[in-house]
Amino acid sequence: MAVVRQALAGIAEVIDVDPDIMADMKVAVTEACANVVVHAYGDDHGRLELDATPGVEAVTVTVRDHGVGIGTASRRDDQQGLGLGLPLIASLSDAYTIAGGGERGTEVRMTFAYQREDGNDPADRD
Repeated sequence: MAVVRQALAGIAEVIDVDPDIMADMKVAVTEACANVVVHAYGDDHGRLELDATPGVEAVTVTVRDHGVGIGTASRRDDQQGLGLGLPLIASLSDAYTIAGGGERGTEVRMTFAYQREDGNDPADRD
């Protein structure tokens, strides 16, 4: 997970993500990766995929595995029973979705806006 956090820091530096948003990204993505490590493959090893896609107004980070899927949820769904990691992802991201099920694996897609409603605009930094 340390490698994932370093990769995110490099990506965020290139696309000029605000440090506060970067901190939220690191925690949320670390939680998504921890879910893969703990739940996806049991005692076996497996692949964890990370994709970060910068857009016009936000960056989308996707964490994907090919292990045991956890079902489908979204930020708007009832969050009871999701454990601690997924509600944390929900609170730190501007939007998220979870897709998967059966043996197809799980994909957690998180979106982090460059500018938040509180006026935190990375372009306004010195």
